[in-house]
Amino acid sequence: MSEPESDLLQKEYWDLKYITGPLVFLSNGGRFPTGAILDLTLENGQVRQGQVLEATTTHAVVQILQGTQGIDIKGTAVSLRDEAAKMACSVDVIGRRFNGTGIPIDGLAPIVADEEREIGGSAINPVSRDKPNDFIETGVSAIDGFNTLVRGQKLPVFSGSGLPANELANMIVQQSRVRGDDEEFVVIFASMGLTAREADYFLRSFEEGGQGSRVVAFMNKADDPAIERLFAPRCALTVAEYLAFEKGYQVLVVLTDMTSYCETLRQISSAREEIPGRRGYPGYMYTDLSTIYERAGRIVGKKGSITQIPILTMPDDDITHPIPDLTGYITEGQIVLGRGLHRQGVFPPVDILPCLSRLMNNGIGKGRTQPWHREWANQLYASYARGRDVRKLMAIVGEDALTEIDKNYLRFAINFEKFMVGQGERRRDIDGTFELGWKLMGLLPRQELTRIKRETVEQFYKETTNADFH
Repeated sequence: MSEPESDLLQKEYWDLKYITGPLVFLSNGGRFPTGAILDLTLENGQVRQGQVLEATTTHAVVQILQGTQGIDIKGTAVSLRDEAAKMACSVDVIGRRFNGTGIPIDGLAPIVADEEREIGGSAINPVSRDKPNDFIETGVSAIDGFNTLVRGQKLPVFSGSGLPANELANMIVQQSRVRGDDEEFVVIFASMGLTAREADYFLRSFEEGGQGSRVVAFMNKADDPAIERLFAPRCALTVAEYLAFEKGYQVLVVLTDMTSYCETLRQISSAREEIPGRRGYPGYMYTDLSTIYERAGRIVGKKGSITQIPILTMPDDDITHPIPDLTGYITEGQIVLGRGLHRQGVFPPVDILPCLSRLMNNGIGKGRTQPWHREWANQLYASYARGRDVRKLMAIVGEDALTEIDKNYLRFAINFEKFMVGQGERRRDIDGTFELGWKLMGLLPRQELTRIKRETVEQFYKETTNADFH
């Protein structure tokens, strides 16, 4: 017969076996449930928290949130703090700042919880999941026109080291709105392993952009304990679920950097001496990431929604790396930043061709954007792809060997990158994006527009030249 919970909470144990990395191994671990939060009291009276990763009759594996440095096997007492990691949920969290484990770091009073929820959460039941179909206007043409974001979607940003993914995320946070709906997003921002400069950039941008009072921030910096990175996104999403599905808010969750999160998974897996998977990452990384990404969406009968924008850095710009590869499988598309565009000074450097939004068709068309939005996007996409091919051909045979139509497509690609993609930091609404797209199509002969209905071409087509772009 198991001990009553009240006895477990009061009882202390001196049974540490050994320490490795951020992990402590306890003997007789069957007394603690998996996921439980433990207090470890050191000889000097300092108390650290740990979470039980695995519990069997012979041992328990505990990850220490504040690190294992200074812990002595013989002089440390262990006691049960709570049966699961929980987050205090209340509307009062809006505008507050927390560390990765949900402890306030803004100098204000602790949150008085309306409800305490386990941070593990659960994916939305597919039967209860509502179809995302509300177009979110981000003000970024490369997203709105070609890779539309829909309320309730999870759309990650794939970046390379040094590319302005943070700046793009900030643009989306500051500018996003649903057409025909004046309700603003509550933004929940979770940082994992960011530098102090990057973290300060986000917080300062939120304040200067007027979003500070509507942002809930969970900050885990590079010099904070790595284990907190596993808690930060879960604490953030627990608050998001409460605000969206209990209080009816529209919630936008930004998670950065998911690569730091996965590196921590690999560190813990190595400390547990588990058999590694691809490139040393644990074999369960796909499952672990899905428990984060699948918490976005809408629920039938609920007013609120959770839209998720995870940001990750692709090691060596490799989109086939396990982290972006698995993320692409779980989420509903990706926004890819291109280093070549960044070197040209294009901002935001969104590389249209490898980008994808699987829910785009749900959020565009008649009554949402324009009836011809899909055809318009297909035509521009195909024309830009051909223009890129012409550019590669020119590098081999020279410009003099190009045909006149090839030169038209080359001019199109150059202006597309410079004006459509490279809009700078200013906001451009969807109508402005459409207008610029038709203007770019005017660089091509009318007969080249084969992906749009003829009557639509006749209505909007107007021939243009390079001189029309400045």
